[in-house]
Amino acid sequence: MKTQFCPSLMCVDFSRLGEELASLEAVGASLFHIDVMDGHFVPNLALGPEDIKAVSRLATIPYDVHLMVTNPDAWIDRFADLGCSIIYVHAEAPTHLHRTLSNIRQRGIKAGVAINPGTSLHMLEEVLDVTDAIMVMSVNPGFAGQPFITASIDKIRRLKAMLKQHQSQAQIAIDGAISPQVVRALANDVDMFILGTAGLFRKDMTYQQAIEVLNEQVNLAYSEKLSA
Repeated sequence: MKTQFCPSLMCVDFSRLGEELASLEAVGASLFHIDVMDGHFVPNLALGPEDIKAVSRLATIPYDVHLMVTNPDAWIDRFADLGCSIIYVHAEAPTHLHRTLSNIRQRGIKAGVAINPGTSLHMLEEVLDVTDAIMVMSVNPGFAGQPFITASIDKIRRLKAMLKQHQSQAQIAIDGAISPQVVRALANDVDMFILGTAGLFRKDMTYQQAIEVLNEQVNLAYSEKLSA
């Protein structure tokens, strides 16, 4: 599968939302990533239903919703109605994770699980049958601009091995301080890179220049794998 670059819409200028989305689509964004925060599960507030309605009117590519909230079950129907392609819930949040993921699938939407840096992969083994995507958080969620947690590289590779062992087709995503160096290290293991200030929304590059750098790292990683 082609590596997917997924811009985090926390980082765009919402006063120019139409222009921003068009620019990101033009440089090859695969999917828009929308963070929803309630100020409880994570110490911040972020995008909500009205923001997502605006994205749905303007975007021509799919978008996901990442629910960083204490009670995701209360929000699934509302966000499902907004037309997202994936809803991620945190493994740490619902009381009955398997039921929550099943409910997302019943709405005709891909069910995603996000796990915090301190959460063991073993927590996922019992829900793989109802999981379409797994997002490994490589920072503690809540704020952009945090340093990448290097142990996430090994965690991704262990996750890939676990999925193979269980014959799961779930896609792997990673979110948090995704720099060109991280893309190169994980291009052969990750399906979706969630991009923020470290990889795409950079002060020293245009979106086009940043995507070219990232694609170069992907190509280098593929070449290294073929020659190994």
